[in-house]
Amino acid sequence: MIDFFKRPSSRNTLVILMGLITIFLAFVVDASAHGVTAGDKGYIQESSGTMLIPFIYLGAKHMVTGYDHLLFLFGVIFFLYRLKDISIYVTLFAVGHSVTLLSGVLMNISVSAYLIDAIIGFSIVYKALDNMGAYQRWFGFQPSTKIVTLVFGLFHGFGLATKILDYKISPDGLIPNLVAFNVGVELGQIIALATILILMGFWRRSGDFMRHAYSANVALMASGFIFVGYQLTGFFVS
Repeated sequence: MIDFFKRPSSRNTLVILMGLITIFLAFVVDASAHGVTAGDKGYIQESSGTMLIPFIYLGAKHMVTGYDHLLFLFGVIFFLYRLKDISIYVTLFAVGHSVTLLSGVLMNISVSAYLIDAIIGFSIVYKALDNMGAYQRWFGFQPSTKIVTLVFGLFHGFGLATKILDYKISPDGLIPNLVAFNVGVELGQIIALATILILMGFWRRSGDFMRHAYSANVALMASGFIFVGYQLTGFFVS
């Protein structure tokens, strides 16, 4: 963790502002992190019977292009260096994601996707503040990061389950297709995580990691707030 009250340099502030503009434009193009492209949506709606490979592909594609997942995972592993620690947190996130994805669809549990996505945005804010040591300063204790990772994993999976229910997936081959989709999500998570770790490895070896850690987490927190605001706006105007 880093000192929450450490002030970033003016250069870093400029980088943050540029990053926020980029993030905002990305959100305007696609407001919902759990959105599915028109082609994939049509495929899901028209599919019938067991189709393992296509659904594995769709699951992996969702994870690799799901910026809400990537931002949260980036925050989770930000200060994790040992592969053992990374594996524990990623496994907790995957378990939570899998449980609510499968149970949400099979039990036909659906709520507003805007509210779920707003909670997911809040998870990004929460993790950024955690990385900045805010909770120890504000409340005098450190919440269990393992429990929090599992809980937010549940919300991430529930968000996707809500979208799948919206697309009226065929009951024919539903269970194997859902399992295949979830396998694809986890494969996509491995691919995305490997990419993040490689890039962070270069960053950590550059010597600028701790100097820019504050700025990175401020940008992460701000992106989460923007995401929350965008989703709540969608909820109230829809």
